[in-house]
Amino acid sequence: MPENPVLSWHLLPISELRQDDPHLSSHTSEQLASSLAYLVEDKKDRRQPSMGALGNRTLPKREPLPSKDSLAESKITGNGILLRKYRLVKERSILTNYELFDVLFGEQSEAARFADSRVSSSTSRSDRSFHLRSNTCKSPELRDSAFVLDVPLGVISRIEKAGGALSRGDVSYVLVCKDIRNLKFAHKQDTQGRTSVFETVMRLAFPVSHNLQVFAYEYGQIYPENGWKVYDPSAEYKRMGLPNESWRMTRINEHYELCDTYPAMLLVPANVPDEDLKRVATFRAKNRIPVLSWIHPESQATVVRCSQPMVGANGKRSKDDEKYLQAIMDANAQSHKLFIFDARPSVNAVANKTKGGGFESEDTYQNAELVFLDIHNIHVMRESLRKLKEVVYPNIEESHWLSNLESTHWLEHIKLILAGALRIADKVESGKTSVVIHCSDGWDRTAQLTSLAMLMLDGHYRTVRGFQVLIEKEWLTFGHRFQMRIGHGDKNHSDADRSPVFLQFIDCVWQLTRQFPAAFEFNEFFLITILDHLYSCLFGTFLCNSEQQRIKEGLQKKTISLWSYINSHLEEFLNPLYVNYSHHVLYPIVSMRHLELWVGYYIRWNPRMRLQEPIHHCYKELLLKRAELKKKVEELQRELISRSASSSSERAASPTRSVTPVQTFV
Repeated sequence: MPENPVLSWHLLPISELRQDDPHLSSHTSEQLASSLAYLVEDKKDRRQPSMGALGNRTLPKREPLPSKDSLAESKITGNGILLRKYRLVKERSILTNYELFDVLFGEQSEAARFADSRVSSSTSRSDRSFHLRSNTCKSPELRDSAFVLDVPLGVISRIEKAGGALSRGDVSYVLVCKDIRNLKFAHKQDTQGRTSVFETVMRLAFPVSHNLQVFAYEYGQIYPENGWKVYDPSAEYKRMGLPNESWRMTRINEHYELCDTYPAMLLVPANVPDEDLKRVATFRAKNRIPVLSWIHPESQATVVRCSQPMVGANGKRSKDDEKYLQAIMDANAQSHKLFIFDARPSVNAVANKTKGGGFESEDTYQNAELVFLDIHNIHVMRESLRKLKEVVYPNIEESHWLSNLESTHWLEHIKLILAGALRIADKVESGKTSVVIHCSDGWDRTAQLTSLAMLMLDGHYRTVRGFQVLIEKEWLTFGHRFQMRIGHGDKNHSDADRSPVFLQFIDCVWQLTRQFPAAFEFNEFFLITILDHLYSCLFGTFLCNSEQQRIKEGLQKKTISLWSYINSHLEEFLNPLYVNYSHHVLYPIVSMRHLELWVGYYIRWNPRMRLQEPIHHCYKELLLKRAELKKKVEELQRELISRSASSSSERAASPTRSVTPVQTFV
């Protein structure tokens, strides 16, 4: 097994640049050190200012566009022209002023191949990402081709440093990333500026810890569609036939005074006044009262979410809360029972009583049945992902692959989440029974269960835009703590609040797409893109912890929505096998035998995997073929109608003849 390649690069001090370089004459050393965008042109030669380390400062004077002859020495990427050969001198590279890359389309920006083979590597950086390229790798698998690394700075979880001035070997850094990869690069001992490079990467990778803003506030790309308008609560509830005689819309939380982690608009039983809601809120953790997420169009059975009741060790009761859950049950005329799904293991739920929490008692909540789903907490899930990363990166131990994978318990957790969502969906669809779902605080496991159950029940959420609405509604507006669970721009990687809750949800969705390949309008690349930008900090979609915080930060005015990009490039994310069955309910098999490790996501960075053409490229070809065939069918249908009309005219003009009817049996 060859060694994991160490990518070495060397920093050339600004003072060693050729002073007679006309393209550098108008720039100061300070500007170059800040990695300003000096020359960035797209394929259409449109002037395109950078959104890199420059921030709000004025761009320096631009030099004329390069001639066609000089372009021959440059590699044109999807976003810009890399610096030309004379910018890399003395067999070493500099922190160039090349604005890194805009990998929204999923491709990697490749540095130019220079005629001087002695130039071994180049590196660039901006507030957006860390870029490293090496032509010389010791690894046999990579020796014949350049190795390009592009890492959005938001993906970096921590930076580890090894070696120093007194050590014999190279000074190396390891970028430990949130997306299941580690990147290691090294300085030679005689390299100047090691400390400044380390401090620069630390500052840019963890801006929040340095009183700076994440890159989303600087990113100013304009898209044809405004993704912030994808989710309109009133329109979504209207699509579900709400409000109706049993459920009303309340603005009691319009200023987030009832619950600061809930959305402003809530759906509650029609016969429960706002004053009662305030009393119910005092008995629920974080004031997260039971509110409607989804209603069955025929049976009126509902999916309701909330947090745990504050029962405590002494078994406190709340008549208002009991009456409120009875009102939820009564709103569904087809059932006289209510199922309460507690996502936690029963042992954990009992332990929560010592902290003032707990669960509903079937003795005090009449006609209610309590079910525990045995899904573990955020700390168990974080440890499981850590173990999974050790198994899949950077080395895969072939002889113990299955046992090592089993030891992570990752697929076991995925199974429990899917099994819980399936039980909920089945009670609503087949049992025509309303359900109430909660965990402890109601923003982690609860969001997983409600959104997955709704995905199984409602085909609208299996479309591209419907899935975006599902995420906006069940995750973003209902207060999943993305900032705390992901740690955007925060160097405190050991924070106990971090956990892969949303990653597990997307993994579960991928499992569903594997079992029902024609039921989803979107493809695998769509899911991977969402996860990539969960960490990238390029968009404002996953910033902050609640709707209230996002409004306070003004994200809709200051940042771009991820849905703006996706909906402006829909062809990249469509599933050519998709068939729209509006009322088709999914019943997945949640046995471990039918679950798979998501290789396309978890092992995509493994350096020993054979690089293959991304599957979404094949999807695009299939979509084109499908469009061609659809067009041909429509032409044949028009031709058939035309011929039928002509035949009818001819028969009408000809003498009437007696025709013996012919019966056809199938």
